[in-house]
Amino acid sequence: MISHLQGKIILKKDKFIVLDVNGVGYKVFLSQKALLKIPEIGQNLKLFCYLNVRETAMDLYGFFDEKELEFFEILNAITGIGPKVALEISSLGPLEKIKDRILAQDQKIFEGIPGVGRKRAMTIILELSGKIKDISLARPKKETKIDEAEDVLAGLGFPRQRVKEALSRVSRDMAPEERIKEALRILGKQ
Repeated sequence: MISHLQGKIILKKDKFIVLDVNGVGYKVFLSQKALLKIPEIGQNLKLFCYLNVRETAMDLYGFFDEKELEFFEILNAITGIGPKVALEISSLGPLEKIKDRILAQDQKIFEGIPGVGRKRAMTIILELSGKIKDISLARPKKETKIDEAEDVLAGLGFPRQRVKEALSRVSRDMAPEERIKEALRILGKQ
């Protein structure tokens, strides 16, 4: 598996670069923001990489640091999110800022990313809420008086009153993700 490359940039395109590493050219896909930050052709570049193996191709995705790569891998593991969407999301800004906005359930962070509408944004936020703490920079989540599960379910389009009724039947001792799943079962039966 290729996890790191260091070499000279020999080609820059709209979505990728070609990096010459000891005479072998590697095509590495980068986010739009990363492409704006890389040096000119002929300059050296060091990247952390993710090798995506498919039936018809093997694609490399590049990142400036291991934290961005780690976040990309978490995003890429979400059902329905492919590596190209994960690449763009992982480059939205400083990792701390992205994590804070996801933990605050701010779906506007995904505006402008092709293929990520309102419902997909809520799904990503729901899945990332539990996983984002696994990233080593994650800070402990602040206690809030707002019911996270209620906000997520209301954001999915359920009437808030029905959501409150469903959540009243679910233990508050459960993790927010589990409370949401249980409430969804109850709402599905109504």
